[in-house]
Amino acid sequence: MIGIIDYGMGNLFSVSKALERIGIPYVISDSPETLNKTKGVILPGVGAFKDAMARLREKELDQFIYQYVESGRPLLGICLGMQLLFEESEENGLFEGLGLLKGRVVRIPERTADGERLKVPHMGWNKLHFHQEAPVLQGIKDGYVYFVHSYYVDGMDTSSLLASADYGVTVPAVVGHENVSGMQFHPEKSSATGMQLLTNFAKAMERSEDIL
Repeated sequence: MIGIIDYGMGNLFSVSKALERIGIPYVISDSPETLNKTKGVILPGVGAFKDAMARLREKELDQFIYQYVESGRPLLGICLGMQLLFEESEENGLFEGLGLLKGRVVRIPERTADGERLKVPHMGWNKLHFHQEAPVLQGIKDGYVYFVHSYYVDGMDTSSLLASADYGVTVPAVVGHENVSGMQFHPEKSSATGMQLLTNFAKAMERSEDIL
């Protein structure tokens, strides 16, 4: 059973429907007691970093996440949920994140180093470039995934970078360390590649192994 953390800012419908398509049972909840009965949890996210962290703290779900990760069970952050795993964000100020991974969330620049103009937010399909082998990437060799974001992670520990995408800058796309992982794109909207990624997460969860 996968738990989907409901803190009022996640695309719960699309994530839950994706899990249904691959036959993975799930529960959507904002209750730490309920979520603590699961073998793995997903932290989705749509919206602003500051508001998301405020919601997590208000519901004391930040403390639940720390305890859950400490227990060794896998956590997957999706889109904004991935960004929340890092130390801080520059979105509309400077705000502290969960700090489970090293790095700062910064805005995608308006232009590349060569002066080419970039559309922000970044919306559309991009190819994954793989940096490390990992169980979560098993079976994915030429994956395209769907992004919708205006911010990306900078200054992260390269040992936690599993895959990236190019969009004027190198965008960390799949990240993780031990039982903590994140995907900047939307796997639930990324066709067969996204379904394989979610399936890999679920398989590792059932084996109670690190997904990285």
